[in-house]
Amino acid sequence: MTYADYLANATRLAVEVANTGTAGDPGSIPRQMLDDHQVAPATAASLGPLRTVLRQALEQIVTGGQADAVGTMLKRYPPDMHLSGHDGIPHIHFARDGLPPQRWIGQTTAAALAHVVTGDPGVTLGRCAASGCDRFFVDQSRNRTRRFCGSSCASCTEAPTMPIKTW
Repeated sequence: MTYADYLANATRLAVEVANTGTAGDPGSIPRQMLDDHQVAPATAASLGPLRTVLRQALEQIVTGGQADAVGTMLKRYPPDMHLSGHDGIPHIHFARDGLPPQRWIGQTTAAALAHVVTGDPGVTLGRCAASGCDRFFVDQSRNRTRRFCGSSCASCTEAPTMPIKTW
């Protein structure tokens, strides 16, 4: 895993936590990354305050506004940067394994979003363009033009009608 992959994974975690409890989401937190770092299971309810500030931070990043919420996250959940080689390749981690879920997720996502705010070229964030959807997404498409959080929103959104040219 490269450092860019780690940042993208941590940013996806931020998006997944922020999107819990939104339209169409049952409110579960993905387990793989937490399991890999010996972090106890988390529920949407237990992450309420973190989820709120994550949504504010993502909104500010997507709209190009001030990054006040990312600054708030860095104060509430200061990253604990250290080297890790758990997968055979040294890379930087932002939180110690085994922390309580809110603390580990807060430290990890605060640091990742700080990288995104400062222009990390490997991670682009977006907000779904589908009517009624308030979900965020990480856009790693080649040209960074993704508009929807997933295929269901893309398929249920009407395409603009094009005039029919007659000869």
